[in-house]
Amino acid sequence: MPPKSIAVIIVAAGKGERAGADGNAEPKQYRAIAGTPVLARTIAGFLAHDRITYVLPVIHADHADRYDALGLENARLMQPVHGGATRQASVLEGLKILAPLRPDRVLIQDAARPFVSPDLIERVLAGLDRHDGALPTLPVTDTIKRSLDGELVATTEDRRQLFAAQTPQGFRFGQIFSAHMRAGNVRREFTDDAEIAEWAGLRVAMVEGDRNNIKITHPEDFIRAERILMADQGFETRIGTGYDVHPFAAGDAVWLCGVKIPHTAKLQGHSDADVALHALTDAILGAIGEGDIGTHFPPSDMQWKGAASTVFLRHAGELVKERRGRIVNLDVTIVAEAPRIASHVPAMCAAIAETLGISAERVAVKATTNEKLGFIGREEGIVSMASASVEVPRTD
Repeated sequence: MPPKSIAVIIVAAGKGERAGADGNAEPKQYRAIAGTPVLARTIAGFLAHDRITYVLPVIHADHADRYDALGLENARLMQPVHGGATRQASVLEGLKILAPLRPDRVLIQDAARPFVSPDLIERVLAGLDRHDGALPTLPVTDTIKRSLDGELVATTEDRRQLFAAQTPQGFRFGQIFSAHMRAGNVRREFTDDAEIAEWAGLRVAMVEGDRNNIKITHPEDFIRAERILMADQGFETRIGTGYDVHPFAAGDAVWLCGVKIPHTAKLQGHSDADVALHALTDAILGAIGEGDIGTHFPPSDMQWKGAASTVFLRHAGELVKERRGRIVNLDVTIVAEAPRIASHVPAMCAAIAETLGISAERVAVKATTNEKLGFIGREEGIVSMASASVEVPRTD
């Protein structure tokens, strides 16, 4: 007989600091992989399974705004609960919230494993048909050495008896809830829920894991995750270019790449006349076949008069995300005799990166003069050129 209900706890209460070693301060569960945040991917993987009744995220108390920004809505998705100081405490908080619903079974999943598959979920649930608990595992293929001091090898382990544990780990709800409540009174920190189940005397079965069910822990794991997506979905790279020119008018500053730079004039245009962001927006739109900036923001529309060009750039970035794509890199060249650009380049790269939600390492801004030739040489205006490299799912 099938279970009455199956609940899922998504453990997302950590700060994700190890994954931020590349300079990105965003907690790993809220960083994007191919345009979609890790936590959103993890939750979606369970909501896509029709046997799941409830999905409960357990988040850090300081991350409420980040979670709300995901914009997730589903009748089976419960309001998030705040976690505790440890993973074990966070899981217990989730179990307490689920207790009044009396689910038959519960799956406990790390938020940082965004590639859970329907087949993996089914294997865990099947394991629960015969045992108190079930967890996906992979055989250890490396030779494992034990050391007592971290310097000298003491012994070699028998890898035939070693397996790497993954999540989701599944249990009969009442049994694991009771085990967690008792474990909370023990002066010992358990590494995962299966260890708590083992300590409580429950029989936990191993089921076949999934090589792609990786845990995002370190910065390089994001690169690996994107490679997995590309292999699964079949991505292709598209290139777009943009060009724009604006004349000078009376004023005291120019906007370039989202940065206001003092000058003896301003750039003339319907919006803030940020010639660099206009070219860059066109480059991104071109890469995904979405026309140009005038198609989306016609100059005849007065609502865009004086508008910040970051609005246009952000819109182009959102269109990339809607196609489940990602921006690989952006390159902007500004051609002007004045003002001098070099000292503003770091701020420009940061402004573009923040607007699009990407790493500043993916953005390049360069400046050159026109060697006093033509209208640029006469300081009558500024030209900007841009290129964008975008990966999107293959459609043919």
